Amino acid sequence: MSQAEEKASQGRGAVSEVRLPPRGRDEPPPAGSRRTTFYGTLFRNELRTTFRRWRTLALLAVLAAVPVLVGIAVKIETGDGSSAGGGGGGGPAFISQITNNGLFLVFTALAATLPFFLPMSVGVVAGDAIAGEANAGTLRYLLVAPAGRTRLLLTKYATVMTFCLVATLVVALSALAAGAVLFPLGDLTTISGTRITFTEGLGRALLIALVVAVSLMGVAALGLFVSTLTNSGIAAMATTVGLLITVQILDQIPQLHALQPYFFSHYWLSFADLMREPVYWDDLVRNLGLQALYAAVFGSAAWARFTAKDITA
Repeated sequence: MSQAEEKASQGRGAVSEVRLPPRGRDEPPPAGSRRTTFYGTLFRNELRTTFRRWRTLALLAVLAAVPVLVGIAVKIETGDGSSAGGGGGGGPAFISQITNNGLFLVFTALAATLPFFLPMSVGVVAGDAIAGEANAGTLRYLLVAPAGRTRLLLTKYATVMTFCLVATLVVALSALAAGAVLFPLGDLTTISGTRITFTEGLGRALLIALVVAVSLMGVAALGLFVSTLTNSGIAAMATTVGLLITVQILDQIPQLHALQPYFFSHYWLSFADLMREPVYWDDLVRNLGLQALYAAVFGSAAWARFTAKDITA
């Protein structure tokens, strides 16, 4: 090969090398098992980062303490042989059954934490998901990796939903342990007055915990959307918690009864219907459908905002 031909060949190689498209921040990784491994690693890293934060551990510690405090309070109140307070059909009314069966402490603890403690914790984690990364200056580095904005957002949402499940199970397991120590366990009576075995009661307690976790799906999507609107993690967390409190207040105003069925918190306590025989499914289905609607609306809004956002930090 002549010297001219060799230079031309080297020139073509250089041009060809320059024209290779660099992997952009929205470029997906190679197809196949490597892609699955990459996203599995990304999700595990997100979980590790979330659950190693002192803030997250503090939130879980508070959630674990609530059932213990409730159980101790009921034990002290009923120490003289009187019955615990509560009545009616569901929610905190489970408190009247705790002294007869410690398993009811699980239902009472979930009913006590669902209106505020659980959604507040989820709001803090979801609000910090994107805004916290931007504030720390790590969001750009996450997008340099071949994840893409859509996949990163989905991974963040999956992490928040995992926290929802873990937080709910922490409440349930803490309540079950406290109930076993402070009160007797055994067969239990449903709200409808029928008797079920302790094993079936445990199964319903697990199902109720899963329903409560799914009930937080709308709050998780709302918090993630707010997190895409700002680069301040504190502002996003405060805004999400503020919206949560506002909706809870509006849900208690009688004059707004026509709007209340559309508030994401309106059917939260419908999980009590799982302790009826037969189970009442109407409000449960409405709750799950409403949460799916909120997740779709605010999830889409978060995607539209995040994919168009100019990442400067």
